[in-house]
Amino acid sequence: MKFLLLLVFLFQTSLTITSEPNAIVWIDEIRRGTTDASGKLTLTKVSPGRHSVRVRAKGFKETTAALVPGRRALAVKLLATTDPAELKFQEAEAAREKARDQASQENAADLYREAIKLRPAFPAAHVGLARVLMDLNQFKEAHSAIDAARRTRPAYAEASAVEGRIYREEAFDDDALRSFRRAIREGGGVQPEAYVGMAKVLEDKGRFAEAIVEYKKALAQLSDSEPVIYQMLGAAYERIEKPKEAVAAYEKYLELAPNGSYAAAIRSILNQLKREAEGEQIIP
Repeated sequence: MKFLLLLVFLFQTSLTITSEPNAIVWIDEIRRGTTDASGKLTLTKVSPGRHSVRVRAKGFKETTAALVPGRRALAVKLLATTDPAELKFQEAEAAREKARDQASQENAADLYREAIKLRPAFPAAHVGLARVLMDLNQFKEAHSAIDAARRTRPAYAEASAVEGRIYREEAFDDDALRSFRRAIREGGGVQPEAYVGMAKVLEDKGRFAEAIVEYKKALAQLSDSEPVIYQMLGAAYERIEKPKEAVAAYEKYLELAPNGSYAAAIRSILNQLKREAEGEQIIP
């Protein structure tokens, strides 16, 4: 397995996607970034093989395109949309991402509800609503939103991952693990949100070595697009007293997010961890 992962890493190539400006790009249902003002996004790590590329931009119909092996550039043309449900959903997604307080979260929830009213069979809107309701600690309503998503799309990896997060917030760890495992099955093994969720539940149970395994699976799929997971990985290594590995994880976080929210705290503890790692190497 390690050899196969090494081969995948060695043969990763860059990919430039061209579409509308400020378009969100997913590869195999993993969000990989946003195009710039010229409509371009260059990804430095894309594994070989066939991939599905999904692109969404405000005011346009969401489009999925196939990326065939060997291609290093892909142009995804989006068509303008007047679909009121799609436009309201896009508005809700933008509001959720910007929400920082209860009032803005409730506003996002209302926008999702408006989109669902316009198109009741709208699984992505139901899942978006569930995410907001979870943040508002409205867990019963969040579960109802997940159930509504599944009525239209029974096998929905993202819905199962969000369901797992809701169960974890409710402290139903075993139910959370079942949902995360279901998400991974539904995603064909590709569901980093579920792997991170499993890691957090395992940490809640004090099973830090097992959590580290799940964090690593998530990182292998995210191609360094979520630096915060390196912070989580470093903290888990600290809990099992592996300072050398913790240092490596923290330094990777700083490399990817030098001005990130955890950067100052990590810099303040790195010297101590490095001393511990050096001591670990000296002791026979």
